[in-house]
Amino acid sequence: MESFSLILAIVVVTALAFDFTNGFHDTANAMATTISTGALKPKVAVAMSAVLNLVGAFLSVEVANTISKGLVDETGIRPEVIFAALVGAILWNLLTWLVGLPSSSSHALMGGLIGAAVASAGVGAVNGDVLVTKVLLPAIAAPIVAGLAAMLATRMTYSLGRKADGRAAAKGYRAGQIASAGLVSLAHGTNDAQKTMGIITLALIAGGALAPDSDPPVWVILSAGLAIALGTYLGGWRIIRTMGKGLTDLQPQQGFAAQTSAATVILASSHLGFSLSTTHSVSGAVMGAGLGRKGGVVRWSTATRMFVAWGLTLPAAALVAALAEWVCRAGDWGTALVAVFLVASSFAIWRISRREVVDHTNVVDTGDPGAAEPAGVVTTAMAAVSPPPAGTTEDLTATVAAPAATPDPKAPSATTV
Repeated sequence: MESFSLILAIVVVTALAFDFTNGFHDTANAMATTISTGALKPKVAVAMSAVLNLVGAFLSVEVANTISKGLVDETGIRPEVIFAALVGAILWNLLTWLVGLPSSSSHALMGGLIGAAVASAGVGAVNGDVLVTKVLLPAIAAPIVAGLAAMLATRMTYSLGRKADGRAAAKGYRAGQIASAGLVSLAHGTNDAQKTMGIITLALIAGGALAPDSDPPVWVILSAGLAIALGTYLGGWRIIRTMGKGLTDLQPQQGFAAQTSAATVILASSHLGFSLSTTHSVSGAVMGAGLGRKGGVVRWSTATRMFVAWGLTLPAAALVAALAEWVCRAGDWGTALVAVFLVASSFAIWRISRREVVDHTNVVDTGDPGAAEPAGVVTTAMAAVSPPPAGTTEDLTATVAAPAATPDPKAPSATTV
């Protein structure tokens, strides 16, 4: 293996910085529901998620190989191109974190890599078949599959637990939520940490430090796992607060069904080498669980804003990366200019974030502005054919005709996700 050049070292450090932002950007995927229901305290939740992210990083390298060997043509890709790709991905992650928007770190990275590669070597540098089959199609299919699985799991859960004691059920589903949140964290480490492994491996191949078609070295796997775990432990509190309220009202049964369904989809995709978005999978599962309970509400205005952000992620990161690559062509001073811009922009975003601090002390604050949004046509139609919530044994007609009753203190409390 040849010695590291300065640009190669810069690329590796920048890749680990992206991995760090990926960690705190996606903490909400595993822990927002668990924190908002009170199943775990915020700091305990993110610590557990961090450890499992690290463990998950060692379970597979299939996604890493998709990025390092399949998405773009390794020949002709310079380390500066990969550096430009990471700049686009990091800036998109930080901007969406600032506004508390649960967008896809995975697609930010893919968009950055595609934009920089096209700017450097033309459209032919991107392998279209891999892009379609292992990035774009999973991006569309993952939330749909996770949503349908969560909807069916929610209906089955309510059907099986209809006669269960409310307090015992709440305790059981609290444990189930913790276990399923841990499974999502493990799946997140397996899928997302590998993307950084793939980027670093691609940079090492481009810089001549690794032979073509090499798998990620052990030190790359370890460093990527540690970076994403550290980011997860610090907690993306802004996005946790966004995903912890506003999208739908979930009871513990639904939270358990949503997290389990999302984790299953993510782990299966990681095994197949699909570079899907854990954010898309979890969000789709949450909406599916919301539709799976009779009376459940999905706030489609919030969901629509998320869909728009998802659609912008790839092109926005690609555009920034392409501009960064164009500046880097000027040589060392161009690369230095891009690096200074990245550091300055990151610092500016952090300074703006300090105007309204969100951390573990106020992440579960109430005051959801979307709580009063009425159910839409889709929600109403789905609710009409869904089973009633657990514990409902009275005739529905009598329930509608009767005056409002005192809430059952034994029934599991709802939370908004």
